[in-house]
Amino acid sequence: MNIRLGTNSLKQTEHFVYLGGTVSADQSCDKDIERRIGLASGIVRKLRTVWAAKDISTETKVMLYKTLIQSVVLYNAETWILKQEQKRKLRVFEMAVLAMILTTFGISFICGVTKRDRRRNVGIMNKLAIDRDIVELLQIRRLTYFGHVSRMQPKRYPHILLHGHIAGSRPQGRPRK
Repeated sequence: MNIRLGTNSLKQTEHFVYLGGTVSADQSCDKDIERRIGLASGIVRKLRTVWAAKDISTETKVMLYKTLIQSVVLYNAETWILKQEQKRKLRVFEMAVLAMILTTFGISFICGVTKRDRRRNVGIMNKLAIDRDIVELLQIRRLTYFGHVSRMQPKRYPHILLHGHIAGSRPQGRPRK
């Protein structure tokens, strides 16, 4: 489909970034999740000296993780429709960061965790006093946003979209989730 604005034809793209979130032509959130994990990975790399610092407590490092890294990963996450593979990617990223908090430069000796140890994710999260993983936080955010939309005035667009109905018929077969 070609869209023209005056005499100019607008360029068609498969995905673009709008207000910090990636919008895809196929309406999937794969690119957005990959981008969010990439941005958070950059922050993790920049904070390498903080993770390695022996004079900073583990509790402080966990607070930094929650405020700096989780907030970047979960930005705009209320709009994501997650598949199991995407949930797995988010959990893998989270556990990699949490394991790095425990294993950096001698801390592993104190905590008893090395990268070769086959520790359960729950054990690492318990050691760091984290009660919810990143997917559970995402689900809580989605439910919170649903509550906001359901309490909105009926004239507002999110409320109309939530409670609206589309007239007409749809093609045969199972629709995309």
